[in-house]
Amino acid sequence: MAKSANESTVKRDSVFIYSDELLNYRFSADHPFNQKRLQLTLDLLRDSGFINDEDIIPPRSATDEELALVHDPAYIKAVQLAGRGELSKDKADNFGLGTEDTPVFKNMHEASAMLVGGTLTAVDEVMENRYRHALSLGGGLHHGFRGKASGFCIYNDSSVAIRYMQQKYNARVLYVDTDAHHGDGVQWSFYDDPSSCTLSIHETGRYLFPGTGAVNERGHGKGYGYSFNIPLDAFTEDNSFIEAYEKSFRKVIEFFKPDIILTQNGADAHCLDPLTHLSSTIRTYEEIPRIAHELAHEYCDGRWIAVGGGGYDIWRVVPRAWSRIWMEMTGAVPESDHIPQSWLDKWQGESPVPLMKTWSDPEGVCQEIPRKREISEKNRQTVEKALYPILKIKNKS
Repeated sequence: MAKSANESTVKRDSVFIYSDELLNYRFSADHPFNQKRLQLTLDLLRDSGFINDEDIIPPRSATDEELALVHDPAYIKAVQLAGRGELSKDKADNFGLGTEDTPVFKNMHEASAMLVGGTLTAVDEVMENRYRHALSLGGGLHHGFRGKASGFCIYNDSSVAIRYMQQKYNARVLYVDTDAHHGDGVQWSFYDDPSSCTLSIHETGRYLFPGTGAVNERGHGKGYGYSFNIPLDAFTEDNSFIEAYEKSFRKVIEFFKPDIILTQNGADAHCLDPLTHLSSTIRTYEEIPRIAHELAHEYCDGRWIAVGGGGYDIWRVVPRAWSRIWMEMTGAVPESDHIPQSWLDKWQGESPVPLMKTWSDPEGVCQEIPRKREISEKNRQTVEKALYPILKIKNKS
């Protein structure tokens, strides 16, 4: 990896990328993808005393040239036209625009480019050695394809960021995705590329969009062996999720030895999420960033960029789960398990459900799963199958 001129002068550990412009990525009032969760998370961190203005820098907008690192220029043009109401329905259909998942909205290009630019802002802050860690929760739109929108995602900020890091910084990037949905758009962007590596831990595609992410999706051509998928059984709970995540992450990073880790932190594997079928609690969302942080320092001199992703219980789950990423990056620890009363008072009137009053989940938040042992054993076997290429190489040596 090319070294920055100021490599020896890291200023601070962590930076948070945010401005209210990120809230403009909004399909409709009743669409499940609701960026209000960004505002709720930041406000929870502020009320907890874990973040202040000097920790935050605003995103910039990604340029058309940067978007074209991954996306077809014709698609970028179509998104621009759609956001101005100038794209016909037939053409929109060809680009996956105007569907139930990705409805057209005003200025959608500008809003989408800002999300990508937020992730690129995080990249430059870390790769220019101004910070060791960066959090850009507006990103994580992992379903976007080269020439098509998909699964609530217009542009794929993680794919653009990986290509940007490869070209500008000559970096080897490990992408780790813990969204309940398979990180298909990122995987296919680098499926034949041995200079990047993707690891996705997700609910099996037998039951959930996008239906991909099987263990035998390992890459193509020179990229074969650099794509790893851990499709977990429905109703997987904390212990099994964390076991699968930690074992696969440790084995893959030891194999690939990246310069930097990019983690996608969808919060939709929680048992309260309305769109998925996994059974994790907030404990999983404490462990995910803890392990990423540890491995970033062990292998990458601390270089770690985290983005958001899915998460559709925006009131009870996402703010607590995403706050844990920033808390891990900065070493913040709550004085007690209680959520600040000021935050509860501020938002309970707007929330359609009773807000959680504690950082941890209350006892019994998830229903007991009768097949827990069977599911856990099946997941262990899935991890072994997914890691077989690595284990085979290691055993030979």
